[in-house]
Amino acid sequence: MAKPNNNFKPAAEDNGIERESYSQFPLVKINFILMAVAGLIIVLGFLLMLGGSSTVDEFNPDIFSTRRIVVGPTMAFLGFIFMGVAIVYRPRKKEDSAADAAESDK
Repeated sequence: MAKPNNNFKPAAEDNGIERESYSQFPLVKINFILMAVAGLIIVLGFLLMLGGSSTVDEFNPDIFSTRRIVVGPTMAFLGFIFMGVAIVYRPRKKEDSAADAAESDK
């Protein structure tokens, strides 16, 4: 039976590669939260557009309701805009806000 190697080091340490810090990730936790909210707004907009349709036998005037032709599409559109903002949003670093506070005191 082979003897276990107790001197095992991860490859990242062997190659001198440093792990990326949390703030250097392209998307952080707040981005995913904002994207989830935007997704919910989009789904809500599509749900507001749902409803019964007109048939050959009977006309349904509800197809022209304000909720279905104005409110629902507007919410869905704003949700898509907010999704773009959520992806592009970059939270300020603690170091930056401390430096800005020091500059404003001068």
